Amino acid sequence: MIKSIISKSAIFLGLITASFLSANAQDEGFIYGKLTTIDGNSYTGQMRWGDRGEGYWTDHFNGNKEENDNYRHLTREERNDLRDEQRRRNSSWGNFSISWGNNSWETTHEFRTEFGNISRIDINRRSEVELTLRNGDRVFVKDGSDDMGGTITILDQELGSMKFNWSRIETIEFMDTPSKLANKIGDPIYGTVEYYGGSITGFVQWDHDERYTTNVLDGDTRDGDMKIEFSNIKSIERDRSGSNVVTKSGRELYLRGSNDVDNSNGGIIVSTDFGRVDIPWKEFKRVEFTNAPNSGKAYSDFEVKKISGTVETTNGETLSGEIIFDLDEEYNFEIIQGEDDDIEYFIPIENIKSFSPRNYDNARIMLKSGKELTLGSGRDVSDENEGVLVFNSSGKPTYVKYQNIKQINFN
Repeated sequence: MIKSIISKSAIFLGLITASFLSANAQDEGFIYGKLTTIDGNSYTGQMRWGDRGEGYWTDHFNGNKEENDNYRHLTREERNDLRDEQRRRNSSWGNFSISWGNNSWETTHEFRTEFGNISRIDINRRSEVELTLRNGDRVFVKDGSDDMGGTITILDQELGSMKFNWSRIETIEFMDTPSKLANKIGDPIYGTVEYYGGSITGFVQWDHDERYTTNVLDGDTRDGDMKIEFSNIKSIERDRSGSNVVTKSGRELYLRGSNDVDNSNGGIIVSTDFGRVDIPWKEFKRVEFTNAPNSGKAYSDFEVKKISGTVETTNGETLSGEIIFDLDEEYNFEIIQGEDDDIEYFIPIENIKSFSPRNYDNARIMLKSGKELTLGSGRDVSDENEGVLVFNSSGKPTYVKYQNIKQINFN
């Protein structure tokens, strides 16, 4: 009897402790770190890019890779074949995205990663940065997005909210976010988004912009202009040239006349455990908001590794070792991007079990969660992909053209 009471008490205390820890770990998904200016002044706290930009570790930092040394692993004949294929494709499209000289050429490749994979940002120029990854590797990234050259807001725990122009910043050093911030920008917007083709639950970015419950939904009613905090909204449903909005208290409103609620909405991004999904307004039906279970993936949850696995070729050969995908993506955090019926997916390779080209414009992707997707309309999943390099245990590379890939099984 005593043992039973002790056992039940232990279980009860365990549940209380787990609940307490969960309740006090709600803020670890927000970007946090130290910003140092060109004058040597330092400020520490929660960060946000721009006025309404990236603020979570799972948000994306992107730009263009400054250089790609992987072409040196190809033979002259392989490089010439790639060049000729790209020339043919771009000529037929009337679009030239490749630069070449007498003896060398390369394609401009995008760099995209979740913020949680970055340890430090050193700003060299307005349009160029040096990223130090969590494993110590360094990557140079040049302009190609609004993540460089704008402003950064930091909520210093002592001085409050401060905004810094890019030209004033020397370095940004990321660090673990405290489990409970005394002051923060807001809580995450979270819910289930219904679209033509299905539904998905996760952290919501409304109109590619609003990420926090303190942000407002703008729109006009017959009685005048409305600005409603997302914390007070239960659901939004697209309807004709506006949206039906239901508040948590039960009020029903029809809003129009704003890009938050009409056809000029930029789309709804949902961040999930396997990646992010971008749903255009024309595909959106309805969203119902609920309380977020937490603020998302913590900084300590990210681990940078090289891509490795097995490549099966169409001629029956099997190659195993470290893999460079599309001749430029070598880390597990790098993202495969593609569309399914206008729904755009951004999936880190670390969440992918296997990748199989289907034809010139589609590939089948099996996630480690068991979900299967067929994606197209993107460089990663079409014959624009420049193929893979596979390095065996002795470091010797073998190049496989995209057309010759049967399946890639990622570790």
